[in-house]
Amino acid sequence: MNTKTKWHVLIGGFIAYLFDAMEIILLSIALPVIRQDLGLSINEAGALATATLLGIGASSIVTGWYSDNYGRRKALIASLLVFGTLTAAIAYASELYMLLLLRFVSGLGLGGVWSIVSAYIAETWPPQQRARATAFVISAFPIGAILAAMTAKYMLPEWRTLFLYSGIAVVLPIAYILFFVPESQSWRKQKEAAVDQGNVSIKEIFSTELQKTTILGTTAASLALLGYWGASTWLPSYLVQERGLSLGAMAGFMAILNFGNFLGMNFFGYLADKIGKRNTIITTLLLTAIMVPVYVYSSDSQSLFWIGPIYAFFIAFAGLFGSYFSELYPTRVRTLGTGFCFNAGRGLAAFAPILLSGIASYYSLAAGLMVCAGFFVISAVVLTRMPSSPAVIAHDRATEHPVTAK
Repeated sequence: MNTKTKWHVLIGGFIAYLFDAMEIILLSIALPVIRQDLGLSINEAGALATATLLGIGASSIVTGWYSDNYGRRKALIASLLVFGTLTAAIAYASELYMLLLLRFVSGLGLGGVWSIVSAYIAETWPPQQRARATAFVISAFPIGAILAAMTAKYMLPEWRTLFLYSGIAVVLPIAYILFFVPESQSWRKQKEAAVDQGNVSIKEIFSTELQKTTILGTTAASLALLGYWGASTWLPSYLVQERGLSLGAMAGFMAILNFGNFLGMNFFGYLADKIGKRNTIITTLLLTAIMVPVYVYSSDSQSLFWIGPIYAFFIAFAGLFGSYFSELYPTRVRTLGTGFCFNAGRGLAAFAPILLSGIASYYSLAAGLMVCAGFFVISAVVLTRMPSSPAVIAHDRATEHPVTAK
């Protein structure tokens, strides 16, 4: 592919993931208003968040299968259409079960964007720039979170209008992809060469050659995301309940936190292209684990505003996992394999808030956050069993076999 194409893929992927992040975060921001309006209990409200993450987990199979069989471009557009349409439909839902169904199915689209753009970039960007390109696209998540907060600030308590307009707005990334982003040439060539092999199957990522990669990759991502979602869910409560921050201060804190995360993803994406993707992921996981106790046991409440962005700066593994996993799978099963490793972990992370709430009820929120630090460390240990420097596939022109460590 030419230089122009790779930039269109980068921009289109960034815009798509920005709206993906916005739709995910909107629910948590609007949840208190939805709960009051519909008379939902705490458990019922929590079930909405869980339904979203379970849908994202299921996308690891559904969206990956569709992308590898029918193309990156079609799959990305389909994912955007699914979560955009169903987000808008939430405006007309009046019962809990309908909301649960809408959030679960929309999760199929929300989870698909990450794996599709990760594969897209692996097939359009040169090897020495893939990590920073993928990290840049995934760094759209904190920007989307800030955009969601700003949008909600002006539209709540009209939560139905908020979801309706947010869903309709997804037409913007769809239009960009339709007009400017072509199909991956690597996928086209692979599809033409493998015409006699039939459709991709989930069994292929558990073949003898790929089984270890899939199992270890899924385990590492699951542990990292358990720690991430557990900490993200309960950190605001910890700061308000145990550190005495006001709700107003919390809003400013979350904005600074997301900005720190944006900077960190791009910095470590650049570093990964220099020292290796796996080693950089391990570094970010261990530094995040170190920052958790520093943050939790900081004696000065004012210092939380300075330590917070530093803590978020190191949470860069979400962007790095995409570029790393994409190089471990051949084009034929790239989206399926990459998406399965990461999104299965996101599905498992649906239970992180429940796990942490149990620990918090018996001990404290601080103890629960320390458990999250342990998840980061174990994830780093699992990654040491995976290839340290996967041979880059160079658009699979040289081989269509799984890569191994150099």
